[in-house]
Amino acid sequence: MRRSGELSSSSIAPMPSGAAPGTPAPPRSDWSTLQRLFPYLWQYKWRVILALGFMVGAKVANVGVPLLLKQLVDAMSLKPGDTAAILIVPLGLLVAYGLLRLSTSLFTELRELVFSKATEGAARTISLQVFEHLHALSLRFHLARQTGGMTRDIERGTRGVHSLISYSLYSIVPTLIEVTLVLTLLAVKFDVWFAWITLIALVLYISFTVTVTEWRTKFRKQMNELDSTAHSRAIDSLLNYETVKYFNNEAFEAGRYDESLKRYRSAAVKSQTTLSMLNTGQQLIIAISLVFMLWRATQGVVEGRMTLGDLVMVNAFMIQLYIPLGFLGVLYREIKQSLTDLEKMFSLMEREREIADDPGAAPLLGLEHPTVRFEDVSFAYDTGPAGSATEGRPILQHISFEIPAGKTVAVVGPSGSGKSTLARLLFRFYDVQQGRITIAGQDIRRVTQASVRHAIGIVPQDTVLFNDTVAYNIAYGRAGASRAEVEEAARAARIHSFIESTPLGYEAMVGERGLKLSGGEKQRVAIARTLLKNPPIMIFDEATSALDSANERAIQAELKSAARNKTTLVIAHRLSTVVDAHEILVMDAGHIIERGTHDELLAHGQRYAQMWALQQQSKAST
Repeated sequence: MRRSGELSSSSIAPMPSGAAPGTPAPPRSDWSTLQRLFPYLWQYKWRVILALGFMVGAKVANVGVPLLLKQLVDAMSLKPGDTAAILIVPLGLLVAYGLLRLSTSLFTELRELVFSKATEGAARTISLQVFEHLHALSLRFHLARQTGGMTRDIERGTRGVHSLISYSLYSIVPTLIEVTLVLTLLAVKFDVWFAWITLIALVLYISFTVTVTEWRTKFRKQMNELDSTAHSRAIDSLLNYETVKYFNNEAFEAGRYDESLKRYRSAAVKSQTTLSMLNTGQQLIIAISLVFMLWRATQGVVEGRMTLGDLVMVNAFMIQLYIPLGFLGVLYREIKQSLTDLEKMFSLMEREREIADDPGAAPLLGLEHPTVRFEDVSFAYDTGPAGSATEGRPILQHISFEIPAGKTVAVVGPSGSGKSTLARLLFRFYDVQQGRITIAGQDIRRVTQASVRHAIGIVPQDTVLFNDTVAYNIAYGRAGASRAEVEEAARAARIHSFIESTPLGYEAMVGERGLKLSGGEKQRVAIARTLLKNPPIMIFDEATSALDSANERAIQAELKSAARNKTTLVIAHRLSTVVDAHEILVMDAGHIIERGTHDELLAHGQRYAQMWALQQQSKAST
């Protein structure tokens, strides 16, 4: 692939000291994950309290239904002569029975209605914080990420918030309340054996469910990992559609994807097999306990200690208890999975921000005439344990130069010499390991990143556009720009006529990563976007590399005009594009080996002069 709330962000826990940049946090316990989630819900504490009240009300009404059913059955045992009572008593009990049933549903719906805002609010806040934190992570993290798997983790984590609250607050907690009420009623109203049989059955049921579910969790985790792998491969292949076609590798990609799907299917079959074992064991425990309870109740009716209504009530209690318990294995599994998914998403939130603003960092000032300086800068992408540039693969070594305010400095040299790294460091995608970079005399590590990036505009070598309209992609340079300003920037980038010639004009979609446009068209959109931003510092990183000679000359004139009175860094391979620069730096293997104006460098007769001669010779031969 191509590289491309009410809780404040300060609530994100820091990484343990000594952790490598971009490494995930160590796994947390389920209880720690719940503690991490709780503050998001407690923002809506009054809704939480009210929802809990409705939940208790629903369970009290639910437990009252079997009690009223007992009264209704017993009321039917009147003597034949009591005709008035036969008409009045059961009618009143039937109405009360219906009201209790209605109350159970009403309280349940009120609970969900009241708590839905808390659930959705928590999910929204967490999702937004993850999104913001991912944008705050360094380029190093985003170059190493797997987009498909990461988006899957975020999707499952957001869904996990809903599932965890739904299964715990709407199923587990109400069932526990109901179990407590029923056990109390059975122990008080009848002999204690009813409560003991129920309690023993519940303990066996829960122990069996938890043990088996814990054992089979590894299969579920394996399923999710294989699902993420398959999803990542599919996304990666589709994003690189053209490359797949170039090398006729459709069958190869389908084979890789199918291999992931086969491994996923194997894990899914294992998961389903163990689920069937769990369900069978649960039903066996339920059946045995029901037989004992009904035998005890039937014996009580025969001996005259219990009425027929008592028998009906005990049976109704058991049915009400065991129906939700029948789903306990599923609920426990889903809660465990939701906690796992949440833990993965929280781990993303807790990845260390390798590039972070200093506490109390101030915005960049003095941008009326910004001078940019690289002072003895050394940098390596792969650093050693101590983090020094010499312990990794050195990219820049003791680089020092200045771009005076309003002037243009060009950097040339072979690929891999470190030219584009200068732009990344200036944008502070990475921090230097030695030396410093200043803008208007201020070390960019001591000011806010937002103010640094606001002051710089770039036309990158590889232009990647959003899958939106042409107008949107140009206007991205300055949010809120008018349509007239967008069109003026397009004219300056010599792309307005092309846009107007298309059927949809500025509303034409550019496709994913701008694939509907040619390389030159994408580059002109990028130029228009930067011209619209109109920052005091400009970076042109091979800004015209995808253009033909005629358009390149026209665009060069526009870029020269746009760079007038701006501090400009030009990175180029074609020396003809930098002959007017105030100073030209020649780089090789991370060092500046020559510097001077175009004429001075030609007069020296060294590397720059050799490069110029080669390019002129190549130009003449074509």
